[in-house]
Amino acid sequence: MPPWDLDRYRTEILQQTDLLRSLLDGADPAARVPTCPEWNLGRLARHVGGAHRWVETIVRTRATEPVSDHLVNDVFDYGDEDTATLDAWLADGARHLTDALADAGPDTRVWTVVPDQPLAFWARRMLFETVVHRADAAWTVSRGYALDPAVARDGLDEWMSFGTVPEAYDGNDAPLLGAGRTLRLSATDDPTGNWFVDLTGDAPRWGHAGEEAAVTVRGPLTDLLLLVYGRPVDERTEVEGDRPLLDLWLRRTAFWLNE
Repeated sequence: MPPWDLDRYRTEILQQTDLLRSLLDGADPAARVPTCPEWNLGRLARHVGGAHRWVETIVRTRATEPVSDHLVNDVFDYGDEDTATLDAWLADGARHLTDALADAGPDTRVWTVVPDQPLAFWARRMLFETVVHRADAAWTVSRGYALDPAVARDGLDEWMSFGTVPEAYDGNDAPLLGAGRTLRLSATDDPTGNWFVDLTGDAPRWGHAGEEAAVTVRGPLTDLLLLVYGRPVDERTEVEGDRPLLDLWLRRTAFWLNE
């Protein structure tokens, strides 16, 4: 369950969206996004704003079944728009989303991709949709990227929770569980940044305590978050131990990104 209340997530969504919008100022909407090569900067902005609108629809309509996500992925019909149009698109989407979350309140239940989750699930998910794509935009325009450590820690916690659902470890294709299979992510710039994943049982388990592991990744906290999302941070992270296990875990726990 997300650790923050709905208002905290709403505030963070708006802040991260504003930071993303600031990267559009003076940028070329047609610039190719190196970490999402099928997109240009305009399409990336349309994707984020579309995701916000998708979840706003789910929340506003109190949906109990899946809602079409065409706004999230159908970004190729847009032309190379000016940045003012994209800026307004992002601002409106974030505002309508956070207003819908506030109107619904934390006790409202709607359809979630992981069943039986509180409304804060969607607020958390949209926060990190924005956080990670802000990094993509920063790479595109050659700008620096920084993230509040508390936000980065929560993003890694969310990733770990996705890794415990059956889709991440069930099936015969590249089995994830097995004897001696443990992982550790350790932040070099945050003494509280430690994640230990135990894959030796009948289901993955994770926590913040644990030292020795079959594979350990060390690096700055923000880069650990970007690492699990498949962003290029190899130069700033160090892997010790069973690299194939790490690669398998990253691939299996990312199943939901491709759905």
